[in-house]
Amino acid sequence: MSTDAKATKILARTFFNQLRSSGYTPTQVIAVATELIDLVATDIRDGDKAPPAPSAHPEESRPAA
Repeated sequence: MSTDAKATKILARTFFNQLRSSGYTPTQVIAVATELIDLVATDIRDGDKAPPAPSAHPEESRPAA
């Protein structure tokens, strides 16, 4: 398993444990997970409509001297 996959699993488990220890029921945890999926889907959908992001390297966009 890659380091990224392990980190993702750890984050998810930690978030789940925090919700449960804070008194969220399994049904409420599912509602939170569903909302997260909706937010990601919206972000992806809106990202397809957005103009390209500016370059991460501003010096690339400067005219040559």
